[in-house]
Amino acid sequence: MALHEVVSVQDSAAVSGSMGLLARARAGLDRLTPAQAWEERSREAVIVDVRTDAQRARTAEIPDALVIDLTVLPWRLDPTFAYRIPEARRWDTRYVLVCRHGYSSSLAAWNLRQMGLHRATDVIGGFEAWVADGLPVTTDPPDIRR
Repeated sequence: MALHEVVSVQDSAAVSGSMGLLARARAGLDRLTPAQAWEERSREAVIVDVRTDAQRARTAEIPDALVIDLTVLPWRLDPTFAYRIPEARRWDTRYVLVCRHGYSSSLAAWNLRQMGLHRATDVIGGFEAWVADGLPVTTDPPDIRR
């Protein structure tokens, strides 16, 4: 059984710790497979890579994805914040977050929904699943938004 399957949504209310929190966060998301995330780009979804610099340095990049550090993510995507990124103009923008395995991206997407970005979600299995599914990657420099 994969780690992401250890705690079900039904069990999440009774489970403490990080896995309980993760299950409760995921219960409020419409998580996407890597293929669904790639397809949503054609419907103006913004893919946001939240992997660490070290993780990205060991692998490749997702074409056209924005790279935003998790420590500043809510502020960069808040349409009302002075230091937002140019793409953060509307509360209904579809942000699809990608981390290495799909854990921190789930919590980050849930946090974005709590602040009003109600269409935020993440990719099931993260970048590792993206690569395993044979979706496009590039070695071009990323679009980093710090």
